[in-house]
Amino acid sequence: MTSQLALLIFLLTFGINSSTRFPSFKYLSSKVSPEDQAVTAKGVLQRLIPNRANEFNIHVDPQLEEDEKDVFTLVTDPATGKLNISGNTGVVAVWGFYHYLKYHCGCHVAWGGSQLKIPKPLPVIPAPAHKMKSNDKFRYYQNVCTVSYSFAWFNWTQWETHIDWMALHGINFPLAFTGQEAIFQRVLIKLGFSQADIDGFFGGPAFLAWSRMGNIQGWGGPLPQTWINDQLALQHRILDRMRKLGMVPILAGFGGHMPASITKLYPNTTVTKSPNWSKFKQPYTGIYIIDFQDPMFNTIGKMLIEETISEFGTNHVYAAGTFNEMRPKSSDPSYLKKSGAAIYNSLIAADPKAIWLMQGWLFQDASFWKPPQAKALLTSVPQGRMIVLDLFAEVSPMWKRLDFFYGQPFIWCMLHNFGGTMDLYGDLESVNVGPANARSPANSSMIGTGLSPEGIFQNYVMYEFLLDESMSMDSSVRNISKWISGYVSRRYGTTNQLIDSGWQLLRNSVYNCTDTHRHHRNLGIVRRPTLHKKDRSSIYNCTTGISDGGWNVVYVQRPKVMIRKEVLWYDPEVLYSAWDHFVGSSMSMNSSLFRYDLVDVTRNSLQILHYFLYKKMVENYITRDLNAFTGTSQSLLSLILDLDTLLLSDSHFLLGKWLEDAKSLGYTDREKKLYEYNARNQVTLWGPDGEIVDYASKQWSGLLKDYYYPRWKLFVDMLKADLTNTTSFSQAKYDQQVLETVEKPFTFDHSTYPTEPQGDSLKLVRNLYTKYRPITIQLLKKKSYY
Repeated sequence: MTSQLALLIFLLTFGINSSTRFPSFKYLSSKVSPEDQAVTAKGVLQRLIPNRANEFNIHVDPQLEEDEKDVFTLVTDPATGKLNISGNTGVVAVWGFYHYLKYHCGCHVAWGGSQLKIPKPLPVIPAPAHKMKSNDKFRYYQNVCTVSYSFAWFNWTQWETHIDWMALHGINFPLAFTGQEAIFQRVLIKLGFSQADIDGFFGGPAFLAWSRMGNIQGWGGPLPQTWINDQLALQHRILDRMRKLGMVPILAGFGGHMPASITKLYPNTTVTKSPNWSKFKQPYTGIYIIDFQDPMFNTIGKMLIEETISEFGTNHVYAAGTFNEMRPKSSDPSYLKKSGAAIYNSLIAADPKAIWLMQGWLFQDASFWKPPQAKALLTSVPQGRMIVLDLFAEVSPMWKRLDFFYGQPFIWCMLHNFGGTMDLYGDLESVNVGPANARSPANSSMIGTGLSPEGIFQNYVMYEFLLDESMSMDSSVRNISKWISGYVSRRYGTTNQLIDSGWQLLRNSVYNCTDTHRHHRNLGIVRRPTLHKKDRSSIYNCTTGISDGGWNVVYVQRPKVMIRKEVLWYDPEVLYSAWDHFVGSSMSMNSSLFRYDLVDVTRNSLQILHYFLYKKMVENYITRDLNAFTGTSQSLLSLILDLDTLLLSDSHFLLGKWLEDAKSLGYTDREKKLYEYNARNQVTLWGPDGEIVDYASKQWSGLLKDYYYPRWKLFVDMLKADLTNTTSFSQAKYDQQVLETVEKPFTFDHSTYPTEPQGDSLKLVRNLYTKYRPITIQLLKKKSYY
C-alpha cells in the first residue's frame, strides 16, 4: 500500500477537521485563561437566576474540544445535588447551562423576555455525564446593518444582557463593530484630513452601517466627538466581555472608502467615485474609493489595522468589504483577483495571522458575479485566510452556485429580516434542511451556521429554531411540529391544545414561506399609500431572480388606476384561525411572553385586514361609489388608531422607547435633537427626502397614530375630493404633499411618547377581536382580496 493511499484511507475513515483543512484556524481561539472564562461564565448565571446560580458549578476545560467542535458535559453531583457543567470554553459552558434549562427545566430565554420556572430541587442528570457536541466550529451572529437597525442606541446594560443571550445560545463568532469611528478618525487625522473632512464623511448614529460600507457619507451627521469617545469606551467593555467568555469577536477592516478631500490631499492617488446609492444625491453619496492597486490602499489599510490592534487587541478576524450593493468598476477576473489580494494584503501587513471575513451579500448580484468573477475574488486569498458568510442561505444560498465558494470556508446564514420590519414571516423547512444539506457533501467547506438579520426583536421562533440546529439532539432532520410544541411549552411555562394548535397554524402559514420570494416588506399599513406602481429603490428591494418588477408586489391593471396586490405566501384564513386560537387561549394564559405573542399575532392579523380594506376602498373609488368609499375608508382609518392603542399596551411596540434611548445618549440639547432626528428618520423616510422610504418601518404605538394615520388620512381625503369632483387625484401631488406636510415634519418633531405600556393587552385584544373578526370573515368570502 502506497503512503498516499494509506493517507487517503485514514482521511476517509477519520475525516478532515477544519484545523487540518485550514491551519490558520488554530489562531482563532480564546486568549483568556480557562479559570477567568469560568468566572465570567458564572456571571451570566448570576445575572439570569441570581437566587439559584449557586446550584450550578462551571468548569472550563479546553481539552474537551473534539475535531474542532465544541463540547459540553452535564452531570449532577450526587453529594450536593448541584449540576456540574463543563465546556471547552466559557461560552460553551453557558450554552450547556441553557441546554439544561431548556430540555430539563422547561425554560426559555429570548430577546422579548424569559420564562424561568426552574424546578426545585434541580432535575438530576446521573452519571455518566450527558455529553453534547456542536455540529460545526462556529455560531456566527449579526449583520453589518444590525448595529444600526437594532443596536444603535444600546448602552452597556443593554449590551451586557444581549451578550448574555448570545452566550446562552452558544454564539462564539460575533461581529464587534462598535467604536470603529474613533480608530478611523485617528488614521484620517494622521493622514492630514481635517475634522471638517471627517464630519462630512461619518454618518449619523442611526446610519453608521451604511457610512462604514461606503454607501453614503455624512447623512445624519455630523457625528459628535462625545459619541465617538463614548462608543470607543463601550467597545472596550463589549470586547472584554466577549473575550472573557471565550468568544472570537470580529473587528473592522479597511474597504478603501475615503473622504472626498483625498483628491486634494493626495492628488496622485488613484481613486474611483462610486455611483450614487439608492436614490441618494450629493453630498451624501458618490463615495471615493482608493484603487486597490494604488500603494495608498495598503498603506491606509495597514494603518487602520495597526491602530485597531493597538487600541483593542485582536483575535485575528477582520470584516472588510468594498462592493456592498455597488459593482466593481471592472468585471475582468484579473482585476477582481487583484482587488481581493489588495484587501487581504492590507490586513496581513499589520497582522500576519489575519483572516478576512467577507459578507457574501455581493454574490446575490448574479448578473455581475458570474462564476469566473466570483472565483477570481474568492481565490485571491490563500485557502482558509478568508471566511465567507453565505448571508441569505435560507432563501438564496450561494454555496450551490459557487461550488462551496471554491474551497474557502463558509458559514450558512439565515438573513430572514430586512430593516427590522415586523411581519410574521419565515421558512422553517428551509432552515430545517438547509444547513445539513450544505454541511453533508464530502467536499463541503462549511464551518458554521449564523444569524445575519438586518434587525432583530421580531419572529423569535425562527432564530431559536436555527440556533437549536447548531447542536441537534440527533442526526435526523427535526420534526418541526414536535419542535414547535416544545417551544410553546418552554416559552409560556405551560401549554394546552388550543395554543399548541394556534402555533401549528402559524407554522403552516406565516412560517411556511417556500416560494423563494424576498418577503421583507410590511403590508400597506406602514407603506406610503399609492395607486401607482413604484420604482425599485435598491438591491434590497428587488434582487436578481425576482420578476415582480419591484417591492415583491404584483400590480394588476384595473380601469383608471393600478392596484397593488401584495404577495401573500399563505392563506390568510389560516392566520385568522390561529388568531382565534390565541384569543381563546387568553382566557387561561397570561404570562408576559404569551401577552407579547398575542399582541403580535393580533397586530399581524389587523394589518392583513387593513390591506383588504385598502383594496375594497380602491374598488369603491374606481366604481365612483362615494357612500361605500366613505364607509370603507372610515373603517380603514379607525383600524389604524385601534391598532395604535393596542400596541401601546405592550412594551415591545413603543416608539417612545426608541426615541428616549436615542436622546439618553446625548449630553447637550443639540446632541439629543440630532439623535432624535436620526431615530425618527431611520424608521420613516430613511434619507432627507425619503430615498429609502419605509424600508425600516415599524408598527409601533406613536408611529401609527402620528405618522401612518395622517398619511392615510391625506390619501383618503384626496381620493374623496376626486369623487366629489372637487380636485382630481394626482399620485405625484399626493407624494409631494405627504412628504412636506406629514413625513418631514414628523422627523423634525419633538413630541414625547410613553416609554411604559398603558392598558390591558388581553382586554384590548378581545375587544378588537369582537370588532374586527366578523369583518375578516365577510371579506375573506371574496377571494379576490388576496
